[in-house]
Amino acid sequence: MKSPRLIAAALALAFATAACGSSTPTASSDGPVTLDVWLMKDSVTPDFLQRFTSDFEAENSGIKLNVQIQEWGGIGQKVVSALASNDAPDVIEVGNTQVAQYAASGGVVDLTDKVDELGGGDWIPGLRDPGAVDGKQYGIPYYAANRVVIYNKDLFAAAGITAPPKTRAEWLDTTAKLNQGTTQGIYLPGQNWYVLSGFLWDEGGDLAVKDGDRWKGGLGTPAGAAAVDFYRSLQALGQGPKDSDEAKPQQTDVFARGDVAQLIAVPGAAGLITKANPALEGKLGFFPIPGKTADEPGAVFTGGSDLIVPQSSTHPDQAYTMIKALAGEKWQTELAKAMNYVPNRTSLASALAENPGAAAMAAGAVNGHGTPQSPNWAAVEAKNPVKDFLTAVLTGGDVAAEAERADDVIATALNSGK
Repeated sequence: MKSPRLIAAALALAFATAACGSSTPTASSDGPVTLDVWLMKDSVTPDFLQRFTSDFEAENSGIKLNVQIQEWGGIGQKVVSALASNDAPDVIEVGNTQVAQYAASGGVVDLTDKVDELGGGDWIPGLRDPGAVDGKQYGIPYYAANRVVIYNKDLFAAAGITAPPKTRAEWLDTTAKLNQGTTQGIYLPGQNWYVLSGFLWDEGGDLAVKDGDRWKGGLGTPAGAAAVDFYRSLQALGQGPKDSDEAKPQQTDVFARGDVAQLIAVPGAAGLITKANPALEGKLGFFPIPGKTADEPGAVFTGGSDLIVPQSSTHPDQAYTMIKALAGEKWQTELAKAMNYVPNRTSLASALAENPGAAAMAAGAVNGHGTPQSPNWAAVEAKNPVKDFLTAVLTGGDVAAEAERADDVIATALNSGK
C-alpha cells in the first residue's frame, strides 16, 4: 500500500497536470446539468433510488442525476484515482473511516461552512467525527450501523431474567446466570477488536492518540488495561475461541445451534441466524451494549458512510444541493425505513421504532465512535495488532508487555511517511 504522503504528492501532480492540460467543462445554457453520483452497493434499494431521483429532479429542474452503484471491493483505489483526475464524479459515498485518507490528498471540498445549515449539531458522532479532519468537515454523514446484543428470549426466560441489563455490572451478572449447564452465557470470540474498542472508549481511552504531530498507541494505558480486563471477564462466560474472530467460525452459525444466550453483532445478523435455524424465528431480542452507567449505552464502533464532493467536481454547487437533500430530514427518514440503517441525526431515531433490532442499534448510536483520524489507519487494520494483543492476553500474556508490543506496531503504521 502506498503511503498517504506519496498518494498526496501524486494527486497534487495530477491536479496540476489537469489544470494545465484542459479547461473545465461548463453546463449547457439550454438544459439541465447532469450530476454524476457514486453510491455504494446496498446503501439504497432500487425503489428508494427511483423515488429520491424523481423527487429531487422535480424540485430541482436544472439538475439531472446519473447515479452509478459501486462495489466495495477495490473502491479505495478507485476513489483515489477519481480524486486525482479532472473527471471525478460530483458526489461520492465513502466509508466514514476513509474520509481522513481522502482529505489528506487535498482533493475533497471543505464543507465546514455548510454544517449548521445541514443540522450538524444533531449528527450522530460516529459519522460526524470521522468526517472532520483537523477541524474541517469534509464528509457529510449519510447513514450508520453499529453492533447490539442479540439474545435468545427462551434462554433468558429459563434463567429467570425478565429484562435486559442496563449497565456493565448487570451485564456480567446476567451473563453469569445464563452461563450454566449446556448454555453459553455469551459467544464472544477472542479477537473481536471492535468490541474491545467500545470498552476502551467507555474508559475514556482510544486505540491511538496524537502527541504533537506524532501518533502513539493507546492500549498501554490505564483505560486500555480496564477495557481488556472487562473484555476478559465477559469472554470467559462462554466458549468463544481465544485465537480467532467472529468469522472463524461464523458466529451466527454458532448462535443458531440454540445453546448460546447472547451474541454481539449488527441486527441484520438475526436474519442469518433464523435462516440457519428457522426454529428461532420470533425468539430473538435486541438491546444496546450496556454502558458503565444506566444513563448512557456502551460505546460502539460506528460503521457507515459519508458523502464527499471532489475538488474536481464540474458542478460543486449542484452537488451540495443533492447532498443537502439526501442528508436532510425527509430522505434520511425514508432511508431509515427502507434499509433499517441508523439515520444521520439522533432526533430521527424514532423512524426505526417499529423494528426492534434497528431501534436498539439507533439507541446505541448516540455513543458511537470511529477509528483514529489518520490517513494511515488502513495500515493498522492490515496488520491488526489489536487482535494479536487480545489473543495474547486471553491466553495468559502479560497485559502491559503485550500492550506495549501492540502500541509499537500501531505507532509505526500511523507515523509512516512522517
